[in-house]
Amino acid sequence: MAAMTAQLAEAKKKAEDEAEQAAILEESKKKLAKDLEALQRQVEDLTAANDKLERSKKKIAAELEDANIDLETQRQKVSELEKKQKNFDKILAEEKAVSEQLGTEKEAAEKEARDKETLVLSLKRELDDSNVKIEELERVRRQLQSELDELVNNQGTADKNVHELEKAKRSLESQLAELKAQNEELEDELQLTEDAKLRLEVNMQALRAQFERDIQAKEEQAEEKRRGILKQLRDLEAELDEERKQRAAAVSARKKLEGDIKELESQTELHIKVKEDALKQLKKSQQQCKEAVREAEECRASRDELAAGCKEAERKAKAMEAEVLQLAEEVAAAERARRAAEAERDELLEEVNSSNSKGSLLIDEKRRLEARIATLEEEIEEEQSTNELLQDRARKAQLAAEQAQADLAAERSAFQKQESQRLLLERQNKELKAKLAELETAQRTKTKATIAALESKISNLEEQLEVEAKERLAGQKTNRKLDKKIKELLMQLEDERRHADQYKEQVEKSNTRVKTLKRQLDEAEEEIAREKAQKRKAQRECEDMLESHESMTREINNLKSKLSVSQLTTTPAFTTNEQIQTSLPETIRKLWGVTFDMKRGTMGISSSRLSSSTKRGSVQTSSTTGSGNGSGDDSTTQDEAMDGDDAPN
Repeated sequence: MAAMTAQLAEAKKKAEDEAEQAAILEESKKKLAKDLEALQRQVEDLTAANDKLERSKKKIAAELEDANIDLETQRQKVSELEKKQKNFDKILAEEKAVSEQLGTEKEAAEKEARDKETLVLSLKRELDDSNVKIEELERVRRQLQSELDELVNNQGTADKNVHELEKAKRSLESQLAELKAQNEELEDELQLTEDAKLRLEVNMQALRAQFERDIQAKEEQAEEKRRGILKQLRDLEAELDEERKQRAAAVSARKKLEGDIKELESQTELHIKVKEDALKQLKKSQQQCKEAVREAEECRASRDELAAGCKEAERKAKAMEAEVLQLAEEVAAAERARRAAEAERDELLEEVNSSNSKGSLLIDEKRRLEARIATLEEEIEEEQSTNELLQDRARKAQLAAEQAQADLAAERSAFQKQESQRLLLERQNKELKAKLAELETAQRTKTKATIAALESKISNLEEQLEVEAKERLAGQKTNRKLDKKIKELLMQLEDERRHADQYKEQVEKSNTRVKTLKRQLDEAEEEIAREKAQKRKAQRECEDMLESHESMTREINNLKSKLSVSQLTTTPAFTTNEQIQTSLPETIRKLWGVTFDMKRGTMGISSSRLSSSTKRGSVQTSSTTGSGNGSGDDSTTQDEAMDGDDAPN
């Protein structure tokens, strides 16, 4: 009975503990509901932040599209500028080619001018040589005149021939005067030629100086324009480099924007994943909370049932305890009655045994006692049956108590199971709370950091967009300036081309003028060549005259010797020029014929005659050298032979 009481007290205590745990579960349920509401609010905040990120992403994508359009526009403008630069380089190369061609033409003109100058110098030297030869001829002529005067003065003994000799002298003087006049005419022509040559030289020098000045001016202008064009080209290249840098910066900004957008997309995907995980976890937590609530309700119902069962069991136990106490008292009373009956029976048996001796007197008492013993035995049997019944009832109560204890153990195991589930739920709830707090803090920090980063990136992107807008405006201004500069350069190139055409025309005019001067110079050279030919002809004639002078000198010497031999003889007078020419030596006749031909203006002595005269002069010189002061007949014979050689000419 004490054990049953202890078990009942323990069951009562466990029921109270289960009631307390049910209250704790109720509080946990309320706390989980609050946490669930907080999670829902956080999910709503995450959804709002995600929507904000989506809007920012769309805005950045639109701005990126605008930046791509602007970048494509800038790329097209840069390609157009590159095309214009290529055209400009092509035009500049053409201008360089034209400048090189003009330089080549200048070098050719300078070379031609140097050749002309060399030719003029050679002509001048030839003219100087001709002047020297003319002076030599003049000296020879004067010497011949002096010798002729001496010859005339030495012929005083020949009175009859003096008159004719004077006539011949006058004729020779007139012919010499004519030769002198012709020589002066030649000198005048040479002077005119020299003057023309000087004028040509002056004109050539002036043309050369003008040409050099024009070329230098053109070169300076071309160099200045080339420097200006190179400067503009460098400026254009610098602007193109700046444009390329801006384009590279725009491309890098675009790549950075794309990277930021990808990062935002990844962060958005991560946020969406975290949101989905949080929603899944929230749903799981809600499900677990529902299950916990359901289990708590089941636990409460089972606790109520258990409490009712415990109360019923306690009531039954109390009733059974009271009944057991009553039965115990009845059993004790029955035991006391049995012991009393047994004692009385023993006493009666003793009395019977003692009264057996008394005989028949006691037979009635014995019967009465036996009847009393039988009655007592019946009562004992009844008490035993009652005791057995009570023992059965006690066993049944014991079995009921054991059943109640088993039920309490089952309830305890169920309660422990529910307690373990509650602890598991509490642990999971704590873990979920910790995880949720961690996610909340991480999400909050990430969201704040992401929002701050996105705001900074958005502000940076806005600043970059503003800078790009300003740069785009500056690029547009620069492009307009470049277009204006390119137009100006094209106009300058057109002016350069026009100046180059004018310069080409001037060069062509200069070439034409140079050709004209060249033609004039060729004509002057031809004239100088003719003058040279005439000079050579005059020189040959002078050489012939020298030869004739030498022959005349020999004839005069022969004549002097003859006159000295035949002073006493009388020579018939000459009546006519033909007789005088016939009587004169052959050399004088040849000189007479030459001067007569020169007087007629022919002055035509063929190269063969000149060569034959030269050969003849050499033969005469050798003959004179070989014969010394030979006889006049030999000289006359030689002169006649030479006259015979000259007669066909």
